[in-house]
Amino acid sequence: MRWMGNRESNNVEDRRGGGNGLIAGGGIGTIIIGLLYLFLGGDPSVVVNQVIQQAPTSSSKPVSEADEKLTSFTKVVLAYTEDVWDSIYQTRGETYDAPKLVLFTQQTQSGCGFASDASGPFYCPPDQKIYIDLSFFQELANRFNAPGEFAMAYVIAHEVGHHIQQLNGTAASVQQMRARLSEKEYNQLSVKLELQADFLAGVWAHHANQLKKILEPGDIEAALNAANAIGDDRLQQQSQGYIVPDAFTHGTSKQRMYWFKKGFETGDPLKGNTFAQSEE
Repeated sequence: MRWMGNRESNNVEDRRGGGNGLIAGGGIGTIIIGLLYLFLGGDPSVVVNQVIQQAPTSSSKPVSEADEKLTSFTKVVLAYTEDVWDSIYQTRGETYDAPKLVLFTQQTQSGCGFASDASGPFYCPPDQKIYIDLSFFQELANRFNAPGEFAMAYVIAHEVGHHIQQLNGTAASVQQMRARLSEKEYNQLSVKLELQADFLAGVWAHHANQLKKILEPGDIEAALNAANAIGDDRLQQQSQGYIVPDAFTHGTSKQRMYWFKKGFETGDPLKGNTFAQSEE
């Protein structure tokens, strides 16, 4: 992915180095449970506070040179999302209100409650901020076998996709229905919301490449590999040895790859009505 030397976003709040350790207990199993739920856009208000109570104790570490490079990468990708969505909104005669991105280590406070590195990246609607502990990208490459810069860019673009849903009212509409639905029914809506964020990440990739020529050979494959790696069916099979479709909240590997690819191929934000499509 081509990114070095390009504009870095100013919409970044750096809270790294502020962690003082977490409440003892849990261990790596707790981290994986948190990731399974929150990976790429789960509802942090439901589980973050529960995960943090069981997360392992750790101490603050100084920011490394590798982290600084990853920070620069994250800021450039966020700037790419700003450029793309600014352009799309301008064609509609509207103004794009970009989200803030919070970098933290170990733990921080969000508008959705307490956030930790066990949470995975997430978008918080109340404060319209994206929260990322950069150590997650190592998890993405090593634990989920989804390496590559564009796989990381896909994660960021997906969270920005949730911000687009917040701006256009889709997220609020889904949340308002929560009290009237069974858990199974709400999970189905959650899947559609997540798949639409995947689609919007694909739309971003389409336009970012047109505007900035960011793609190199293998980049789209890296994003599709990441989408495949974090499908509900695959994660459930890996974590518990069996699949429970009624518990899906993000979509299957096939669905996530399909909708990202559709967004990338069409580049049209209006072609991603996942709520009108029950299959794919």
